[in-house]
Amino acid sequence: MNKFFIALLTLSIGTALLAAEGFSTLEEQMTGKEFAAAGLDKLTAQELSALNAWIRAHSLATLDPAPAVTAAGSAATEASGDRRGFKDEDDDERTTITSRIVGRFSGWDGQTVFKLENGMIWEQADKDKFYLKEVENPVVEIEPGMFGRWHLSVEGSDSECRVKRIQ
Repeated sequence: MNKFFIALLTLSIGTALLAAEGFSTLEEQMTGKEFAAAGLDKLTAQELSALNAWIRAHSLATLDPAPAVTAAGSAATEASGDRRGFKDEDDDERTTITSRIVGRFSGWDGQTVFKLENGMIWEQADKDKFYLKEVENPVVEIEPGMFGRWHLSVEGSDSECRVKRIQ
């Protein structure tokens, strides 16, 4: 019986540590078959560690984006000093934001999170749905609206959705 409680305690402490970290490695997330099918079993321990670090740094789940890199290769201006979109912003700061969505984009579904090149992360604040042909890194504009609201539109489409900034 004591062995059972020790095992349970060890398991709960390990689970708490993993939850505190907030990131599961590829090895933890994938089955052995998936891991091998993706060719990840061929990586060295250092290569796998570097890949996991890159995923952690670029994951939306962590809400801690790495600075975007422009075509010239330099890091884009980080959005940490830009308070636009947060409730504590000055009214003078409410100007249109133009950036690009990082990666492929095919619309919003009522709970979409928008990760922008400038480091800002916004989430959809309404339940509207809108789909378009998948595009890579589309230009977006986020414009201030009435009553502290913000509206996002994608270049080349007539639709917009209400958004709120989360980072």
